Amino acid sequence: MLINNNFYMNLALNEAWKYQGLTYPNPAVGCTIVGQNSEILAVEAHRRSGEAHAEVNALKAAYYKLTNDETILAFISSKDIHNFLLLNHKNIFQNTKLFTTLEPCAHHGKTPSCASLICELGIKEIYVGSYDTNQIAQNGNEILQENSCVVHTDLLKKECDTLLLPFKKSLEERFVYFKWAQRLNATTNDGNVSSLESRTDVHAHRDVCDLLVIGGNTARVDRPTLDARLVKGKAPDILIYSREKEFDNTIALFNVKDRKVFIENDFKKLAGYKNIMIEGTDTMYRLTREIVDYYLCYIAPSFGGSNRFNTSADKFDILNIRQESEDIIMWMKRI
Repeated sequence: MLINNNFYMNLALNEAWKYQGLTYPNPAVGCTIVGQNSEILAVEAHRRSGEAHAEVNALKAAYYKLTNDETILAFISSKDIHNFLLLNHKNIFQNTKLFTTLEPCAHHGKTPSCASLICELGIKEIYVGSYDTNQIAQNGNEILQENSCVVHTDLLKKECDTLLLPFKKSLEERFVYFKWAQRLNATTNDGNVSSLESRTDVHAHRDVCDLLVIGGNTARVDRPTLDARLVKGKAPDILIYSREKEFDNTIALFNVKDRKVFIENDFKKLAGYKNIMIEGTDTMYRLTREIVDYYLCYIAPSFGGSNRFNTSADKFDILNIRQESEDIIMWMKRI
């Protein structure tokens, strides 16, 4: 059965969205590798800055599927995976196709060039979604073409550009996203709303964001720490949006080492940061709707609570939706 190329790129897109917001300052990228009989050999993503890129993770998984050689599974660093593949590939990738949401990188930085690796492995057909606008890493397509690779560009470009937007915004100015958790009846209070897995995901986001914005009422009532302890990560700086400047300094968030806490009645402090997460409910939603790029919502399959998320009749485009453990997780953009 002939499968449309869009199908393979969509697999890469969905995998990459799992790590949206977690790869900063790198982009979220996904990659699918397809065998000579249209079988799926690997669907992987870039997971964290400094770690292997999506293409390298996919090539690692595809190599194992094609060879059953467990040796490669022990390698974690991109450099080690690159070196192993170059020494051991034995031309097994010659009849494969590679689908990537972003033009493979051309530069040697924390990781070697993905474009060069693809060429060395003999992959001759590559499908690319977005172009890399980062001057340090761009022009991977040219390297591929100079080495007799057939590069098909603009496959699901709109969807790939949507995935890439947070990275581009952080390069140009800043990326701001609003996160909240709710139950099926839109309540947001009375204990933990979402699952442990979802809360761990939020902590992973805090670990890589530059600044976390909350409202004064959240600080006073919840008395939160707002750290990344569930992933043993760093705690971001905090901006408390409040007209009242006086707070109880025993509130946990004020006592986190190496953290800056600002109390302001405007959002001017955002100018000094690149990757900004806002946590709140309907009041903060209304206050920040003109500065937010994307929305991240965790929906728990339960009822309860009393305070509902009650906003205007805004509508959203759902950019990606998935289920992790108990909860539904949605990335959205306000229309």
